[in-house]
Amino acid sequence: MKNKLLIKNGLIVDGTGGISFSGDVIIEGDKIVDVVKGGVADCADFEVIDCTGKIVSPGFIDCHAHSDAYLILEPDAPSKTTQGITTEINGQCGGSIAPRYGEARLSSDWASLLGEKLTWRSLGEYREVLEANKPALNTVQFIGHNTLRSSVVGYAGRAASKEEIKEMTRLLERELDDGGYGFSTGLIYQPGKYATSEEVLELMRAAANKGAYYSTHMRSEGDEILESIDEVISLAKETGIRAEISHLKTSGKNNWPKIDRVLDKIESAIEEGFLIGSDRYPFCAAGTDLDVVLPDWAQEGAAKAECARLADPATRKRIVDELNVSKRDWSEVMIGGTWSDETKFSSGKRISELGDNPGEIICSILEKDLCRTGAFFFTMSEDNLNRILSKSWILPGSDASLRAPWGPLGADFPHPRAYATMPEFYRRLRKLGFTLEDAVKRMTSMPAERFGLKSRGVIKRGALADIVVWNEKEFIGRATYETPHNFSKGVDCVIVNGTIPYRNGKFTGNRGGRLITR
Repeated sequence: MKNKLLIKNGLIVDGTGGISFSGDVIIEGDKIVDVVKGGVADCADFEVIDCTGKIVSPGFIDCHAHSDAYLILEPDAPSKTTQGITTEINGQCGGSIAPRYGEARLSSDWASLLGEKLTWRSLGEYREVLEANKPALNTVQFIGHNTLRSSVVGYAGRAASKEEIKEMTRLLERELDDGGYGFSTGLIYQPGKYATSEEVLELMRAAANKGAYYSTHMRSEGDEILESIDEVISLAKETGIRAEISHLKTSGKNNWPKIDRVLDKIESAIEEGFLIGSDRYPFCAAGTDLDVVLPDWAQEGAAKAECARLADPATRKRIVDELNVSKRDWSEVMIGGTWSDETKFSSGKRISELGDNPGEIICSILEKDLCRTGAFFFTMSEDNLNRILSKSWILPGSDASLRAPWGPLGADFPHPRAYATMPEFYRRLRKLGFTLEDAVKRMTSMPAERFGLKSRGVIKRGALADIVVWNEKEFIGRATYETPHNFSKGVDCVIVNGTIPYRNGKFTGNRGGRLITR
């Protein structure tokens, strides 16, 4: 039986940037069948959602997410649905849920929490598990370069051979044919950091030939950011692929003055048609694994090899000494999620607060957590963040997995962006002078258009029924770095493909999310 919903008496902000208006939205099945201005619709046999005093807009699209695995663990997607998110672009920063062959391992938090639920190797197999779990959100799945590379080359710190590149290409093409939407790189992470531009070029070319998209966590977002942007643009020019720079930032105080050149380079490439834009979360701290602070030589081989080095006294001393003489400001590094009872005390604390031997503190925490510790890095400029967000080609991306305050995900200590990206993004845009209609457009139809999500991101007759009902004054993020597990306020109802997974503060258990394919 088809869902039949009448969304009545709301202020409709349709996602196009056009002037908002009072009216009703009629939904049958998974589609909007009519939009009636003036609120005159009368559908006696429809379930009525009275939206008096509320905004009715398209569902928000998270352009850069990492919920691939957690959609299996928590298909209600609590931290995301409570922000009004109805679609995520997953498989980012070079790490994806598939393919998983050879030495390939999922990120440590994914693998350890999934446990026996981790039953797939290919995207096709993952798709079957996802559909059986019926997620609340739509998901778009990119295929990660680090996952491909570790499946073929492993975690060795070397360039790939021609034959290995051919095998990675074959795997990528197969996964794209089986529902993958794009190709992503994380060239700051293991093992992608060892890839040459030629290796990335061949994979980008294969993705372009399939009509896929490309997103990249560049080789540097700090000291070598300008050179990294040049590499992205050069590769995009050569392949013709639709390319997105992930979570644009200028990391490190000495790099803040580069903002003009950064924006100029990207805007020039957009004007020439070589880039499609970028995304950003509305916070000034990055979030990733703590082991990224280790010297490059100590990171080779990923977590297992790192743990072995920490267990060797001489090697550990070398690591400690190098960390202690580094120029990093340890007051800018906060411990996030930890994995041991012995390290829980450190979550939410800066390295500088934990003692006067940062190298030993870091090595001790990593050793006890088996090199799985998360961290936040407060290295960004508030002024630069506002300049970045003011650009119309910047779209919202949480750079976060979904979370929940309960169950296996509740024991983690996530970045507040997991719970609060959309309200914070919206409120910052409004403070920067954007209208209600233009701010909503940046969060709905513009992401849908950029990623080719057909019939989504707008409220109009015939569009798919991804809708959020919310109160503008109450739309506020409550998560903080110290207390991250707090739901955002202001979202009353979320509708995904005509199904209501969240309403009036409750998760209904009814989920209509889909894997979106090209």
